[in-house]
Amino acid sequence: MAEPPPPPPSTPMPKSSPRARPRHHHAPPGLCALPAFSYNAHRGLVLGLTFLAYALYHASRKPPSIVKRALSKSWPPFHDPALLGETDVAFLAFYSLGMFGAGHLGDRLDLRLFLAAGMVGSGAAVAFFGAGYFLSLHSLAFYVFAQAIAGLLQSTGWPSVVAVVGNWFGGRRRGLIMGIWNAHTSVGNISGSIIAAAVLRYGWGWSFVVPGGLMALGGVLVFFFLAPYPEDVGFASWPPKQASGASTDEEDSSTSTAGEEDRRDAVGILKAFSIPGVLTFATCLFFAKLVAYTFLYWLPFYLTQTAIGGEYMSVTDAGYLSVLFDVGGIVGGILAGFMSDQLDARATTAAMFMYLAIPSLYAFHAYGSTSKVTNITLMMISGLFVNGPYALITTAVSADLGTHKSLKGDSRALATVTAIIDGTGSLGAALGPFLTGFISKTGWDSVFTMLILCALIAGACLSGLVKSEIQEIIQNWRNRSGNTPNGTADPGAQPLLEGSS
Repeated sequence: MAEPPPPPPSTPMPKSSPRARPRHHHAPPGLCALPAFSYNAHRGLVLGLTFLAYALYHASRKPPSIVKRALSKSWPPFHDPALLGETDVAFLAFYSLGMFGAGHLGDRLDLRLFLAAGMVGSGAAVAFFGAGYFLSLHSLAFYVFAQAIAGLLQSTGWPSVVAVVGNWFGGRRRGLIMGIWNAHTSVGNISGSIIAAAVLRYGWGWSFVVPGGLMALGGVLVFFFLAPYPEDVGFASWPPKQASGASTDEEDSSTSTAGEEDRRDAVGILKAFSIPGVLTFATCLFFAKLVAYTFLYWLPFYLTQTAIGGEYMSVTDAGYLSVLFDVGGIVGGILAGFMSDQLDARATTAAMFMYLAIPSLYAFHAYGSTSKVTNITLMMISGLFVNGPYALITTAVSADLGTHKSLKGDSRALATVTAIIDGTGSLGAALGPFLTGFISKTGWDSVFTMLILCALIAGACLSGLVKSEIQEIIQNWRNRSGNTPNGTADPGAQPLLEGSS
């Protein structure tokens, strides 16, 4: 493939520093065998591959929740549900710890190779847990170790896919685009639940081996076809122009210096922590993800323990029904992204969803047992409000902060910032399922009280940013209108941005 054309004279290329991440300018092997295609076609391929990649990551996380009931009934040492919680916390603790290092590496290494290796390794680790069934292993240490390794390897995924998408997409519609793209989380949860439940009848080990194998195959596709940077497939670091000279997409103008930024120094973890808003959103995500992952790991088990319409569900039926929580989550992620774009207020949107999650969680627990229709409806509503802010913060917010103006001359910190925010959130994700294993012994009322309290705290964490956003919205509206109440212009009015009130 030909080398990318040099930048136009109006966009001088800065010199690379000795510590800058090296640029390879090589297309992935699979793309070299295909005819050249357009910039927008490449963007579509990037969206599709990263969507598939992270859907497979989440699909491989669903088997533990699907097989919990089967393990607690017939597989020592898991007769005590609290021990199942220990395997969950091992995965999530190592996932969150690995996230910080993975994000730092993601901003320095070739993202295609990093993501592909992470997927193949993660698939092998998931299958390793299932090997305990075929080898008739009953040691708790084995399963805790297997989950710890899986969590460490799976931390490669999220910083990588967000950084790749951030390299290709930006601008005013980032919230909506990434909200739709973030449906991979729920699609992965749904497909993982269906696959794990479908093969459970052959033995619970297959519920891990099959998703693990699919994960590894996905890593092979990433290796051959994913181009993390436009420059890698022959495009310049500014938006490609059509024949008329117009940009191919109005949003591209905001990302036109991506290649230029890639040639600068990678941002360190401490500097990424100091970016305004990173710690605030990370703290909010700690509590929001605690709620989301408690559902991810315990919802099928909860459904088998609750009489719905006077009847108890089988393990397989509960696994199938639980996917509707993620169906609601797909709608929530898209809606939150769209609303945050329209309001230009990420924090306000996230806080609004977290506060609305409180009554939805209460209603699901209090009235979900009335009938299956009521249960499904309330479950989907809960999924919408719980997953909406979780999706928004881990995608659009992370991408925004990873290219924050405070970085000035430094390179993007997309993978690093994403890792900090999601890594902190994953600490909450580890704590929620772990606590549920113990609290559920006293009754599910206590579990839902914990979830409601965490949703309240998550919304409250954003209060300062919400106040600032609302004030800015009101101020901008007044500046744009510049009218008196009767609709006529007030010649004596002064813009609020100039300091008048």
